[in-house]
Amino acid sequence: MQGKKESKSNRLIHEKSPYLLQHAHNPVDWYPWGEEAFEKATREDKPIFLSIGYSTCHWCHVMERESFEDEEVAKILHDHFVAIKVDREERPDLDHIYMTFCQAITGQGGWPLTVFLTPDQKPFYAGTYFPKQDMGSRIGLVTLLNKIKELWQTKRDELLSTSSENTKSIQDHIDNVDHQDIEKYVVEETLGYFKENFDEIYGGFGFAPKFPTPHNLRFLLRCWKENKEEEVLNMVEKTLQSMYAGGIYDHIGYGFSRYSTDGEWLVPHFEKMLYDNALLAITYLETYQVTSNPLYAQVAEEIFTYILRDMSHPDGGFYSAEDADSEGVEGKFYVWSKEEITNILGEKEGEEFCKLFDITTYGNFEGKNIPNLIDYGLSHPKDQGKIQQWKEKLFEYREKRIHPHKDDKILTSWNGMMIAALAMGGKVLKKDEYISAAEKSIHFILKNLRDERGRLYARFREGERAYLGYLDDYAYIVWALTELYDATYNFDYIQLAKEINGQMIELFWDEEKGGLFFNGKDAESLLFRPKDIFDGAMPSGNSVATLNFLKLA
Repeated sequence: MQGKKESKSNRLIHEKSPYLLQHAHNPVDWYPWGEEAFEKATREDKPIFLSIGYSTCHWCHVMERESFEDEEVAKILHDHFVAIKVDREERPDLDHIYMTFCQAITGQGGWPLTVFLTPDQKPFYAGTYFPKQDMGSRIGLVTLLNKIKELWQTKRDELLSTSSENTKSIQDHIDNVDHQDIEKYVVEETLGYFKENFDEIYGGFGFAPKFPTPHNLRFLLRCWKENKEEEVLNMVEKTLQSMYAGGIYDHIGYGFSRYSTDGEWLVPHFEKMLYDNALLAITYLETYQVTSNPLYAQVAEEIFTYILRDMSHPDGGFYSAEDADSEGVEGKFYVWSKEEITNILGEKEGEEFCKLFDITTYGNFEGKNIPNLIDYGLSHPKDQGKIQQWKEKLFEYREKRIHPHKDDKILTSWNGMMIAALAMGGKVLKKDEYISAAEKSIHFILKNLRDERGRLYARFREGERAYLGYLDDYAYIVWALTELYDATYNFDYIQLAKEINGQMIELFWDEEKGGLFFNGKDAESLLFRPKDIFDGAMPSGNSVATLNFLKLA
């Protein structure tokens, strides 16, 4: 982030998380999550102000610029609260607990996540992004902090009662497990839901914003395999083609952005996440297997080109994400003026490119242009070799721009997904270089994110591993190992998958109610042990573990 005051630093300067380091020079007296902060809150009788986000989060940057770099906000927090910063990608267990609370009391969630806690970590109020000052009906952070301060001083008993009730209701929600067999009608009802919500014009489901959620498309592929209903396969193909045609796909440097802000996949939220690209590569590969349409193989290969070029640690392993913002402006790195294009490619070829990729003088995004094929379509008769040369020239030019921030921490779970994708890519496309990249990265994970007892850890950065691995780390690494076995027939991978799967059961299995907890029995004691069965942006650890169990069996 640019324009920060570097004169003094807070405790976050000693952390490895790129997100925490982004806040290390705020005037806010930030603490990392830990005993020092809790003891201070107890000793000084102050509530905790907990802020959870991640380094490539646009609205996290906005709230930082507006509030956390502001001396007035810093003073209120210093005088009346203990302020804690958490990277949700390093501590998904904490994010899970407090996001569940936020969604329960507000009906929505997102990042930055803002939560007020008692000194013993029980939540009593939560929200997401708050502007510094009141904006219409939206309460500002300064107003909110002063209100919470007043309630803490005058109506403490009510707040404590609320926090106890909230904690109990979340625990009851987790404990309220309905045991029943999954009957065929569940699959049929789910398929019916997707049919009902399918966008026949642009693909995808529902309205804006639209997320790729590739595991939903993989579910539909399996429904098609079961019943050969052409409508179901058409839904998958329409969605994959529309996403590729849209601006959510980076036609110059490859890879998908996190989601589209509109219904036609044109304007993305420009950040790129490792997990999205891994899961999408797998989905395009599986659809290629079903249809033999070379477009799907091409998209998977382009995703791998992006990952191996821009998101790979030299020794193996993959970085987490790239930011939406550069130079403080969302999307600046990715957009073009028509003049730029014609200057780079020449008048004649520049005009051809602009016509093909929807580049105009007035623009399709805040006066600039996001290259896309939405109107032109994918079956154009243009010379693909020439188009590739144009893209390479534009990529070379774009590389000279100021790049978005890259979050270079290596997460075990997300790496498991990309290793699985590359192994599958090598097998399906008969490309040994993808299998080699997958093997290099699994060896990196096993060397750097596993201790002498075999215990997996969640994060590696600058030579340091940290945080005992969560369920997702185990489930996704077992998946990666089974895909590597399928691609190589090296039996060592199956042996290792069985070993890590066994440790996962030992650490995470719920003996009373079944299923797997999110954090291990040897992990830090939190308000409660979360258990995640919901498939959100990624399939849950329980989903992936279930498939692993079936495959290993």
